[in-house]
Order: sequence, then structure tokens, then C-alpha cells
Amino acid sequence: MFPLVDGHGDPPLSTEGEEQAEQVCARLAHEQVDAIYVSNLQRTAQTAAPLAARSGIEPVVDRDLREVFLGEWEGGAFRQHVMDQDPIATRMFTEQRWDVIPGAEPAADFALRMRTVIERIAAAHTDQRVAVFAHGGVIGEILAQTTGSQPFAFAGADNASISHLVVMAPRWILRRFNDTAHLDEGMTVRAEPLT
Repeated sequence: MFPLVDGHGDPPLSTEGEEQAEQVCARLAHEQVDAIYVSNLQRTAQTAAPLAARSGIEPVVDRDLREVFLGEWEGGAFRQHVMDQDPIATRMFTEQRWDVIPGAEPAADFALRMRTVIERIAAAHTDQRVAVFAHGGVIGEILAQTTGSQPFAFAGADNASISHLVVMAPRWILRRFNDTAHLDEGMTVRAEPLT
């Protein structure tokens, strides 16, 4: 089980995650980054820390970038239920909805939260490049909205992968998804950063 922050599971990065954070931030350090955003869950700040240190940019904490709320399955229970092939987990994947989990964030609320946070960040940084360090469910929802795809079409991006979104209100354009060229061979797991 993980510690909770505002009811959300909040595990720190593993040693492997720290190494991946160094690798993704070394790659992003070669790009012009005007702002860095993280969620209020520690693993995003830990992933962004090497880029913040190199660039001198103070990350902006935006609570709306936190992962989808998994209700009764928070704190690590989600992984166990999926591994156990719980019938609710099967239904979640079949219906492509997090909110079949008891107490989970309603799909419409999560979608609105993601649309609102991306539009807010884009409006604050017109014609700038922003590195947003987020979570797998967040990335999946944002890119599904961008492309009009199935809800879980982009679920499962690797940790420390880079996805590239261009926001030209009202259009969002996906330029790149799950780019892991900067990671050591065989080190990819599940996604965190979204740029």
C-alpha cells in the first residue's frame, strides 16, 4: 500500500524511476522549455527535479494534473485487483471507464478536469513550450481527447516517456506519443512525463 495525499496514492519514485527521470530530463534539457508543471503527487515533482535543477525553472504545482481518482482502489489496491483479474477490473478494461471502480472519479469529471487544466496551461503560455510531468491515466485521457479515440487508446505509456501535444485553441494536435529513445534499453515501464 502507498501513502495517500488527498486520498490519492502517492508513492515515491523507485531507484529505477530516479534513473529514468535523469534520462528524460537530460533529453529535455536540450529543448527550449519555458515552464515546468507537476501534479501535487510527489513522483511528478521527483521526475521533474533534474530538469528544474538544470534549467533553473521552478515547477508549478497544479493539483488538477493529479492522477484519476480510483476510489476504493487507491493506495496500491488497483494493481492488486488488476493482477487478481477482479471482475470489476475486467469490466473497467472492457468498458474503458475508470469509474466502474467503487468510489472512483466520474469519467465526465475527469475529462473536464483534463480539458480545463490543459486549456489553462496553454492560455498561460501562448507560443511557449511547457514540460508537464503527469501520470499515465492523465496522459491517456488528454491524448484520447486530442485524437477523439477510444478512452483507453493511450493508456499504458511508459514511465519517463515523452508525448508531445500542440495546443492551438480550440485544436489539440498529437505530434508524438510514448517516445522512449532517451531511456536505456529495457528500462521502460509505465508513463509519467507529458510534454
